[in-house]
Amino acid sequence: MNRRNFLKIGMAAGTTLLLPAQFAWAAKNGTPPKRLIVVMLRGAIDGLSVVVPYAEDNYYRLRSSIAIAKPGDTDGALDLDGRFGLHPALEMLMPFWQQKQLAFIQASGSTDPTRSHFEAQAYMETGQPGVKRASDGWMNRLLGFMPDEKSVLQAVSLGPMLPRIFSGVQDVSTVPLGRQAGRATVMDKPGINAAFDRMYEDSDALSAAYRQGRKSREQVLSDLNSDPVSPESNVADNGAPPPAGFALDASQLAILVRRNPGMQLAFAQLGGWDTHVGQGGAKGQLANRLRSLGQGLKTLASDLGPEWSHTVVVVMSEFGRTARQNGTNGTDHGHGNAMWVMGGPVAGGKVYGEWPGLDDAQLHEGRDLAITTDFRSVLTEICERHLQVDSERLAAVFPNAPKTPASILNRLIGA
Repeated sequence: MNRRNFLKIGMAAGTTLLLPAQFAWAAKNGTPPKRLIVVMLRGAIDGLSVVVPYAEDNYYRLRSSIAIAKPGDTDGALDLDGRFGLHPALEMLMPFWQQKQLAFIQASGSTDPTRSHFEAQAYMETGQPGVKRASDGWMNRLLGFMPDEKSVLQAVSLGPMLPRIFSGVQDVSTVPLGRQAGRATVMDKPGINAAFDRMYEDSDALSAAYRQGRKSREQVLSDLNSDPVSPESNVADNGAPPPAGFALDASQLAILVRRNPGMQLAFAQLGGWDTHVGQGGAKGQLANRLRSLGQGLKTLASDLGPEWSHTVVVVMSEFGRTARQNGTNGTDHGHGNAMWVMGGPVAGGKVYGEWPGLDDAQLHEGRDLAITTDFRSVLTEICERHLQVDSERLAAVFPNAPKTPASILNRLIGA
């Protein structure tokens, strides 16, 4: 039985598989395992609402109804460094910023000019912008250069299908997790629910556990049903689930990591970011999805426990959105974006990158935030300094990647 089929059997019905001890990875010579988790936001998130350039007057002129207010104002951004602020829906991540475990790279992304979701996502997953013939993903190539720790879960993709970023010759496990729990089952029928409620109506520990589980189940179903994705977004999401309920997946991923510390690479994907219509500002469609995303990241960090100190999480999206809002109070396909980097090894509390500005003359093609940091430079820095993959091998993981000046990403990963 191969690794992938083994996991599909064990993860049936959305349950978490706790693997036997013989599969667990033991740190060699006392060296703790190092881990990279990538979260792909399909649909192109608006980085100018996530990391708000509130010091730019043109930001407010271009976005008369959806701009995030300045820090200190009603529903204002959370100040990061005197120039940029964090969307208020992500308030739960501010402790990571203050503890220097969260950083952003503003004006980053794929330098290919395409505005096609599918092309741009493919380029970010293969790590080769503009190369349409590329087939294998950069995380699969990276796995080929990672030490073989003999773990059945060395590389894991959350979801039933293997994404392009993990396609290739290396073996990767696909693990359906809590997202399955959002689908109605026979246990959700009112008559069966009522019967179980009567069975576990006492005050003993088992009955209390049942009621707590029932409450959690209802919350997951409520979250998943409260944030529907428009048909247009479904296309851009390329099959990725919405962020509502992401905290459940994050918690279960953390369990797998703790039980299998030999897991070194993991990938998750979330949709719902193609906000052409009714994007909202501090409140509304985008804010609701950011809140679910932020809660999931907070849950992941909390539930990883000591493993968080050896883990780096990258959040990225295929491109940003237009600097100017459109006629339906949304934003259209853009160019530059903001990447997020979290984790114990991150030298956070800083917005990295070279800020190009939002004046009309500084906008890419007169409409978008320009890109000054190639996304591959960020990933290369993480792979080299955190995963300790040498530059020669990284050249095979990211062919023809540009070399970003050291001053741009200097010490993104701590020593």
